[in-house]
Amino acid sequence: QVQLVESGGGLVQAGGSLRLSCAVSGVTFSNYGLGWYRQAPGMRRELVAEIGSRGSTNYADSVKGRFTISRDNARKTAYLQMNSLKPEDTAVYYCNAKLRFEYWGQGTQVTVSS
Repeated sequence: QVQLVESGGGLVQAGGSLRLSCAVSGVTFSNYGLGWYRQAPGMRRELVAEIGSRGSTNYADSVKGRFTISRDNARKTAYLQMNSLKPEDTAVYYCNAKLRFEYWGQGTQVTVSS
């Protein structure tokens, strides 16, 4: 059974930082591309950042220079370091693992107060 479990969300003031974690089980972790998506109320889910199996990364323009995605294949965990947070970063953040199939976590709430 494939499981993706996010953690690390919470309430933070604008300018603050959070680190999200995504623990993955049930797949050969190192083979999978990993991504972080977010969905704000009334909005479509959007890609925040992604990292390939070989470590290549891609970021949404809105988070470039502020967020960093990483992976630890030994721990089977993906991370999203979020710095200089803004109120518009408020959303539910979802972890995604993709190879031939695609899997999602349950999401973790990030709220940035102004």
